[in-house]
Amino acid sequence: MREIFEAELQQLGDGLVDMSRLVESAIGRAGTALLEADHQLAQDVIASDHEIDRLERELDERCVHLLAQQAPVATDLRIVITALRISATLERMGDLARHVAEVARGRYPGQAVAPAARDTFVRMHDAAVHVAGRTTELLQTRDVHLAAEVEKDDDALDALHQETFAAMLAPGWTGTPQETIDVTLLGRYYERFGDHAVSVARRITFLVTGDFDSEHAPSHRAEV
Repeated sequence: MREIFEAELQQLGDGLVDMSRLVESAIGRAGTALLEADHQLAQDVIASDHEIDRLERELDERCVHLLAQQAPVATDLRIVITALRISATLERMGDLARHVAEVARGRYPGQAVAPAARDTFVRMHDAAVHVAGRTTELLQTRDVHLAAEVEKDDDALDALHQETFAAMLAPGWTGTPQETIDVTLLGRYYERFGDHAVSVARRITFLVTGDFDSEHAPSHRAEV
């Protein structure tokens, strides 16, 4: 029985990695669609979000089954509860990638990002893809040192988010009202994406160490 239970726990972990890979692909493709005004790619990202949602439902059902049938305790219970929380967080990250793609689709054939903010969003796209890749690796390895690196990656996204405000408040800003709204929303989507990655990192740290103090507790900024 123990071998079967451990196999089911491993399947939970594998499912989270699969979800994270889909999120990683989604944010990468959404950013490309945004920067290149690629309508078809944006549409593909929006459509593929249903797969992320499906995986979340499957993982949640597995977790509920394990809680009901196995009544796990101690470390096993921590694994199941952490998986439940992380699956929800990854689903939100997928939603944020979809939001980016929706903005790109909505402005086609034009560009959603004003020229004055384009360089910032190029770097924001690169940073988001990087943090998504680190999140997938973290779920595979459960490396607490990598979890700390994810938090540093989020700091870079936060700084770029502030750059979007600086650009819009600068005297030389010539963006239209629609471009101003789009830049505000897009910056927020990317910033929240990083916050959710931090939430995953802190939950992995808790899973590995059992430490739920103020330093390692999951971020509440991302619970939106």
